[in-house]
Amino acid sequence: MSKLLLFGALVWLVGNPFVALVILLLIIYILDRRFIGVFPSITKPIKRLRNISSLRQQLSLNHHDISAKRDLARLLLERKKYNEAYALLKEMEPVSEQSAEFWDDLGMAAMGLGHLEEAERHLHQALELNERVRYGQSYLRLAAIYKHKDAAKAIEYAKKYGQIQSSSSEAFYLLGTAYASLDRKDDARQAYNESLAIYRSLPKYKKRHERKWALRSWLKRTRL
Repeated sequence: MSKLLLFGALVWLVGNPFVALVILLLIIYILDRRFIGVFPSITKPIKRLRNISSLRQQLSLNHHDISAKRDLARLLLERKKYNEAYALLKEMEPVSEQSAEFWDDLGMAAMGLGHLEEAERHLHQALELNERVRYGQSYLRLAAIYKHKDAAKAIEYAKKYGQIQSSSSEAFYLLGTAYASLDRKDDARQAYNESLAIYRSLPKYKKRHERKWALRSWLKRTRL
């Protein structure tokens, strides 16, 4: 109701329903980015593209710059450019074998290409070097990729991530979806409840990052 009233007021002010709708959506987006964080950032992709361009130029001058290759590969992974990221990472493998972050990145690239067995191997290599690499994100990646393919594995990985990130709503959201895919509704509901309980217990500065997972947990729970 409040949105309809605001829309009506905007139409009256600007005299054009289309312009009023654009302004309303912009207001909603700004409020979300400031207080909620469900909508993606508009400026982040632009900044990422600018950084990618800069790194590519840097590598054109010095193809052996490992630091630039590493940064470029991670930005390409964010853009889901898995083929290019994978090729860059494979070039770095001989000098990166003791880096847990490297194996986590390579595993993510392999997952993006659908090479699940290879991805699992690389991610386990990352975890052998450092179980808490990227705050346990390797476990989270495995849980996310397997939730539609092997629910039992997804539950195993999500539980391990939950042990490391006991204050993560996302971990318990993934655990809930894994249980739901096995038709274990009571377990799924308990996981979603845990996700919401964790969110409520978080300090204000951490809630913004976890809010979308709490919202998804709430929506999933209502459908059980």
